[in-house]
Amino acid sequence: MSIEIMDTTLRDGEQTSGVSFAAQEKLSIARLLLEELKVDRIEIASARVSEGEFEAVKRVCEWAERRNHSNKIEILGFIDEGISIRWIKQAGGKVVNLLCKGSKKHCEQQLRKTPQEHISDIKSTIEKARKNDIDINIYLEDWSNGMIQSPDYVFHLINSLKDEPIKRFMLPDTLGILNPYQTFEFCNNICQQYPDIHFDFHAHNDYDLAVANVLSAVKAGIKGIHCTINGLGERAGNAPLSSVLAVLHDQLKQQTHIDETKVNQVSRVVESYSGIRIPSNKPVIGEYVFTQCAGVHADGDSKNNLYFNDLLPERFGRTREYALGKTSGKANIRKNLEALGIELDDESMRKVTERIIALGDKKELVTQDDLPYIISDVLKHNDKDQPIRILNYSLALAQGLRPVAVIKMEIHGIQYEETSIGDGQFDAFVKALRKIYKIQLKRPFPMLTNYMVDIPPGGRTDALVQTVITWNHNGHTFKTRGLDADQTEAAIQATIKMLNQIESM
Repeated sequence: MSIEIMDTTLRDGEQTSGVSFAAQEKLSIARLLLEELKVDRIEIASARVSEGEFEAVKRVCEWAERRNHSNKIEILGFIDEGISIRWIKQAGGKVVNLLCKGSKKHCEQQLRKTPQEHISDIKSTIEKARKNDIDINIYLEDWSNGMIQSPDYVFHLINSLKDEPIKRFMLPDTLGILNPYQTFEFCNNICQQYPDIHFDFHAHNDYDLAVANVLSAVKAGIKGIHCTINGLGERAGNAPLSSVLAVLHDQLKQQTHIDETKVNQVSRVVESYSGIRIPSNKPVIGEYVFTQCAGVHADGDSKNNLYFNDLLPERFGRTREYALGKTSGKANIRKNLEALGIELDDESMRKVTERIIALGDKKELVTQDDLPYIISDVLKHNDKDQPIRILNYSLALAQGLRPVAVIKMEIHGIQYEETSIGDGQFDAFVKALRKIYKIQLKRPFPMLTNYMVDIPPGGRTDALVQTVITWNHNGHTFKTRGLDADQTEAAIQATIKMLNQIESM
């Protein structure tokens, strides 16, 4: 028997601050959830919210009718003398998730009714739903506080309703107050007392325990779990579907109908529609969670996958990556080269490794897209034993003042120093160089004829920059390249390579 998954991204998830899905977005997400991910049920809205919500619900219900998904579309309704039921009926809904009070405090203080009065109202609403051919599930709102403060009320409520035509009793930790021990105890007590009733568990993440509580609920016998994509939801959010799946499948060895390979795709779509970014370290779907940074881990992966666990990225439509930075070793670089189809000899590998480590000291991460640029730069230019070197430079940029460059360089073992202003920092640097060549060395300085900046794919602000400069010297035209996270530094590297190149002409 598989665990039933109900996704409430389009209802509870939309209660995330600042999140509101347009009608077409709701329809798109509904399709992805039901037909790509294969979620068992989805909760798409609350009744009576707005006219716009009514139209969105109607569109989703019309689509679901055409695709034979009507019984999988659920709408939150209220004990309101049948107003919600009529709203749902007019929108084309076939299932109501009826919001009832799962704690005595909510019943008496919010509704200002006795438990028996509330039960009578619930039964009246159920009868109205039946007459409109609408199936009924019920939420026991604030159930977790009910079990802590008034368990007799909770059991009295269930006893009074267990013979009604209710498909599922849904147990929400509305305020996210439970821990895994309480969740197991409360769910086990209820499942043991009512073995023939289908219970769902609805977790909130206020103490960052939503997924752990899901694990305990399922161990206790709960048959259905409520989730949202990316953990969207009010306050700290709901249990994220991606993590719940991993725990159910791996830790509890339970089956679901979910297609894991679609998890990442759907998560990215919801991220785009919601505007809520997925944290880079969020399990399963975060940008970096399948990225090995340490070289020893990449080496272990090459030796019988020593650093793998059951969360293989391919399960979730992703691939394992090996970061390139100052903690990288040859193993990380080889993994990336294999992906690009590039082979290097040991000496070239050593040079590339040294360059990546040096670049890693300047920026957090070097990407696989950067790698061909680095290889080209390292293999075409050997900085060792070059007759011309920059020993030091300072570039100053201040509002209202022209940029200033101060450079100190060594030419054939002799040091030179010069200062100049320019129209930009690199222009000031080149003018200082030109002073050294024309005034101190009495030598011509090459003419810059073209300046091109190339950034590897991705468009990140910290991406490596390749600067390609075309020079003309004594009628000879040639190009040099520089590579760095800083555009000016890349241009300076290209310039020094140019000066060393003309020494051998």
